[in-house]
Amino acid sequence: MSKRKEAPVVELAVDDLSHDGRGVARHEGKVVFVADALPGERVRAQLHRRRRDFDEASLVEVLEPSADRVIPRCRHFGVCGGCVLQHLAPQAQIAAKQRQLLENFRRLADLAPARVLPPLTADVWHYRRKARLSVRHVDKKGRVLVGFRERNARYVADIQRCEVLDERVGAQVQAIAELVGSLDIARDIAQIEVAAGQDMPVLVFRHLAPLPEADRERLIAFGQQMQFAIYLQPGGIDSVHRLWPEQHELYFTLPRHQLRYDFLPLDFVQVNHSLNQAMVDQALELLAPADGERVLDLFCGLGNFSLPLARHAGEVVAVEGEAGLVQRARDNARNNGIDNVQFHVADLAGDIRNQAWAQGRHDAVLIDPPRSGAQELLSQMRFPDASRLLYISCHPGSLARDAGILVRSHGWRLAAAGVMDMFPHTGHVESIALFERPGKGRSH
Repeated sequence: MSKRKEAPVVELAVDDLSHDGRGVARHEGKVVFVADALPGERVRAQLHRRRRDFDEASLVEVLEPSADRVIPRCRHFGVCGGCVLQHLAPQAQIAAKQRQLLENFRRLADLAPARVLPPLTADVWHYRRKARLSVRHVDKKGRVLVGFRERNARYVADIQRCEVLDERVGAQVQAIAELVGSLDIARDIAQIEVAAGQDMPVLVFRHLAPLPEADRERLIAFGQQMQFAIYLQPGGIDSVHRLWPEQHELYFTLPRHQLRYDFLPLDFVQVNHSLNQAMVDQALELLAPADGERVLDLFCGLGNFSLPLARHAGEVVAVEGEAGLVQRARDNARNNGIDNVQFHVADLAGDIRNQAWAQGRHDAVLIDPPRSGAQELLSQMRFPDASRLLYISCHPGSLARDAGILVRSHGWRLAAAGVMDMFPHTGHVESIALFERPGKGRSH
């Protein structure tokens, strides 16, 4: 009987970082992605997966470490898939993301910004105020696991605490898992949504079977003990409802703009609260709305940018595809005493050419699309009267593609761009880009 050939161990020089946080090396002329290796390092790595165009390897030993290598803060680093860059110093992480953004502009659109903005940074630990935690009863362990997926996404990571979740929740991951394990319907808890505002954090339990009264009492007691608001989700998004306490307000503030945003546990909000404040400030500085101007805010969500813009512009027209978010944005505008924003519901990936909100003059535009970008939108709207367009991006590839459309098809100039550290210790790249119309604008 032949033995399975053991995966070879090779020595590699790592010269780059991939979009997902792995080191990039070459072996016999072929690209090799090495988990946990960093640029500038010489390593020994085991080739565990061979593909036609590239190989994948796991780190065996660091022979010559990078000066930017640090000891990961989290004891679960390397197993949990929530973070992949804790071994790289935060300033080096964001520098690598800046290089990735500029490389995407160059490679996908043959563009370079006239000015590279300094990276926006904020809290790098306990910054996550939104997360979806997986739940699984593992028979071999005889208990419930709660956490992010492992790097091998088939499994739930066995973690006791999380260093990037809001500290009130991150410190209690093991207690949450023990709570679920105590429930009669422990095997029917599918996931737990975390939403942390500036008041009591929320845990939303998605349950696939009716909740017995004894379990309801256990959840309430846990909420009281830990000071977590407990919500239940027996079905779709519309089924979410509060179990405890009777009254609860989930909100965040932007103090510099005298704004408070109320939101629901499953609503989209920017994950990193302190970075979001810095991002809003930079957006206002770059877009520079003036009294008397009409600003168009597309993919507006809860009004994260719309309401601060309204403090400075003459009028804001804000558009979002999800009706519930638009209603809450309207409520937030009213509660903050803002009456110069028009909110509209529209599918911005569909046909919008005959929408009333799209007509008329727009002096400035802000676009904050999902990962897929705004290609469909840009094929229909050119914003001929606008002198400034600000693009907030959560994917450098779709931003670079759309930048090519704006510059080559619509006549804009890429005036400035930079990255924002919305998700420290992960491979996610968030960025901001300012486009100006030559001959129309106030240059920055």
